[in-house]
Amino acid sequence: MTYTQLAIIGVIAVVGVDLFVARTRLVARRAFWVPYAIIVFFQLITNGVLTGFSIVTYNGDVIIGESTPVDGPPPFIGEGRLAFAPVEDLLFGFALVLLSLVMWVWLGRRGIQRTPFAGPPLWRSRSGSAGPQTPSHDRVPGS
Repeated sequence: MTYTQLAIIGVIAVVGVDLFVARTRLVARRAFWVPYAIIVFFQLITNGVLTGFSIVTYNGDVIIGESTPVDGPPPFIGEGRLAFAPVEDLLFGFALVLLSLVMWVWLGRRGIQRTPFAGPPLWRSRSGSAGPQTPSHDRVPGS
């Protein structure tokens, strides 16, 4: 399977998780797309540096376009590249960011989070005595 095919499958799978499994519908919200534009900007800078200086190279048989030429860096735009990196990197980045945010929202809706408070982790003693202690503001009433 090629890098291109994996990237497309990844995007379709994560959008499916967003819309039909977790039902967070982040891709339907402006609140997702505006910050994502900022992420893409920095992703292009990072990918451009890594591929433009040939720190990361790609096999031309598995991406859209050609592999990195021997005599210099890949083209900045063209031959399936944007800011030196294959367009597939944008697809994988999208899937990664979207899945992370979908899981964050989905788990948060279910209350799977630590009640925020300053101090050591819950398993460490606050008063110096042995054994786990839960601060009084973290206890559920009636427990």
